[in-house]
Amino acid sequence: MATTTAPARTDPAQAATHVAAVSVAERCRQAREASRALARASTAVKNQALEAIAQSLVEHTDEILEANALDLAAGANAHLSAALLDRLRLDQQRIGAIVKALGEVAALPDPVGELISGWRLPNGLDVRKQRVPLGVVAVIYEARPNVTIDAAALCLKSGNAVVLRGSSTAAHSNAVLAAFAAGAAQAQGLPAASVTLVQGGGRAELAELATQRETIDLIIPRGGEELKAALEAVARVPVIYAAAGNCHLFVDASADLEQAEAIVLNAKVQRPGVCNAAEKLLIHTEVAARFVPQIVSALLAAGVQLRADERTRALAGEHGDALVAASAEDWDTEYLDLTMAVAIVDSVEDAVEHIGRHGSGHSEAIVTTDTVAARAFQLAVDAACVYVNASTRFTDGGEFGMGAEIGNSTQKLHARGPIGLRELCTYKYVVEGDGHVRQ
Repeated sequence: MATTTAPARTDPAQAATHVAAVSVAERCRQAREASRALARASTAVKNQALEAIAQSLVEHTDEILEANALDLAAGANAHLSAALLDRLRLDQQRIGAIVKALGEVAALPDPVGELISGWRLPNGLDVRKQRVPLGVVAVIYEARPNVTIDAAALCLKSGNAVVLRGSSTAAHSNAVLAAFAAGAAQAQGLPAASVTLVQGGGRAELAELATQRETIDLIIPRGGEELKAALEAVARVPVIYAAAGNCHLFVDASADLEQAEAIVLNAKVQRPGVCNAAEKLLIHTEVAARFVPQIVSALLAAGVQLRADERTRALAGEHGDALVAASAEDWDTEYLDLTMAVAIVDSVEDAVEHIGRHGSGHSEAIVTTDTVAARAFQLAVDAACVYVNASTRFTDGGEFGMGAEIGNSTQKLHARGPIGLRELCTYKYVVEGDGHVRQ
C-alpha cells in the first residue's frame, strides 16, 4: 500500500466548522481547477491516492469514531429514528468495509480513455469515441458518512473532482473523513481541492451549490423525496437523482414458498433503513391461503409492523388483529423502517400494474419457478434493477462488482442503476486526419 504523510490529528468539532470559512463559489472554483489536473492524472497516481486514503482511515480510526460518536449523540438527542441512527453509525467493521471498497475501486480498470468504439471513414478520417471524466461532480447526501469516502474514491478514480455536501446530522463524521481523504490524495500529488467539503450553510448553501453552472458539471443527490424536491426547485446544474426506493417483492403462484420466505425476510429485515430494502409484498391469490399465514408470522416475529389490504387480513388467521388496514398512502410510502405493506393480486399482470402505479423505479423482484412468468415480469417492469428469485438488497455498486457506488439512479438518462466509475464519465469523439478539409 502506498505510503502517505497523513494529516495531523483532526479535532472533530473544529473540522466540522472549518469548512464553512470559504464560500461555496470559491470551493467550487478550486474544484474546477483541480479537475483539469485530475483529467490528466495517470492510473497509477489515482490508485496510489486511493491506497493512501485507505491507509489514512486505518491510522485514524479512533478519530473517525470519536467524530461519529458526536454525531450519534446529537442524533439521539434530536430523536432520530433507529433506522436513521443505523445509517449514521460507523464502527470498526463499517470502517473496514469502507477501506475494503477503496481497494476494490483501485483494482478496477480505469475508465478514462477507454475506447467505446472506433471506425475509419471512407475519406480516411479515423474516428474514436472514448470515455472522459465529467469534470466536477457534486454529491449531496443525508446521514451516511460512508458516502463521503465512496464518492471521493469513485470520482478520483474516474478523473473527477468531487464537491461533497453532507447533512448536518453527520457533520463531524463527514468533516474528518473528507479531511483525511483530501490530505492523503494531496500527499500522492493530486490537487488539494480534488476532494472538497461544503457544509454548515443550510438551505441557502444547497441553493448556492445547485446554481454553480460555471464550475459544476453534475449534481448527484442521495436522499429522500424532500431533498429531491428542494433541488428540483433551485437546480441550474444537471442532476441525476439517486432517489427513493419503494421496492416490491411479488410471490408468484409457482413460487417455492420456503425460498420466498427467506427472500422476503432478507429484503425487509436485513437492513430496513436503506433504499434497496423491500417496502411492499405482493402475493398471488393462488398461494395466498398458504403463504399469508406463513409470511405474516415470520415478519411479525422479526419485529416488522404490517399494513395490509382486506384480503390479506382475512387470511392472516390468528395474526389478523396485528395487521393494520393499509391506507392509500401506504402503497406510495418508502418506510425505511421495519414496516411493510402487503397485498394480494390476481396475476402477474396485476402485480406489474400495481408496481407501475406505486413503484419508484428502483428495484423490483419476483419469486417464481415459472420461466414464462419470470420473463413477463422482467420485460414489463420498468425499474433500474429487476430480480428473479433474489433479494432486492443486492442493488448496490459493491455487490455488482463496481467497487462502490454514489447512489442508485432511478432515471433513464444519463445513468440508471448503481452509479459507478463509468457512470461518472461522459465521452468525446477524437478525430485524426492527414490534412483533411471538407469539400
